[in-house]
Amino acid sequence: MAQEVERYRKPTRILHWVHSGAFVVLFLTGLIIFIPGLSILAQDSITRIIHRIAVVLFVAAPLIYIPMNLKSTMRGIKEAFTWGSGDLEWLKAAPRYYFLNDEEAMPPQGHMNTGQKLWWLMVLVLGAVFFITGLIMWAFKEAAPGAVLEWMVLLHDVAFIAAGCMFFVHIYLSVIHPLMKGSLNSMTKGKVSAEYAKSHHGKWYREIS
Repeated sequence: MAQEVERYRKPTRILHWVHSGAFVVLFLTGLIIFIPGLSILAQDSITRIIHRIAVVLFVAAPLIYIPMNLKSTMRGIKEAFTWGSGDLEWLKAAPRYYFLNDEEAMPPQGHMNTGQKLWWLMVLVLGAVFFITGLIMWAFKEAAPGAVLEWMVLLHDVAFIAAGCMFFVHIYLSVIHPLMKGSLNSMTKGKVSAEYAKSHHGKWYREIS
């Protein structure tokens, strides 16, 4: 049996799937509200109710997780905002790696590669934008000035488009891309093979070895 190493603990995997499920519901219900041609599906307000229920789950899940896993949370946030020359090398090598399957082009990566750091950074930033703009549109709809609400809607829509695009890229690279076949295991079983860890996260593998 191939040797395996742990990538993500069970609480992190649970948060990932709960948060992802809530995001999918938010994206689909938001798409109905966002596209004028689909607005007929939102006329009975059920779509908006489902959207708000998913919002509660989307916000509550990390609020429950963070106090129970504060150390790993802070480490992850620090990693998302820590960028260096290695990340520039990754960006230069990424086209050859992902489009030509040239694994030799990619420099050794840490626990998160640059693409994962970019995704995680967008989750943090866009999540904050979603929360602030959504809260104002929901809780202060009657009290906030019209101009403020218009800006909140615009920012919410921009975040929606950016997050949606990145989400599909995330799905493709973590599930479909031929070089990333071990990625899904890290979020289902929590482990990846030692060979996958060596080839995709060389720096991190050396640290844990």
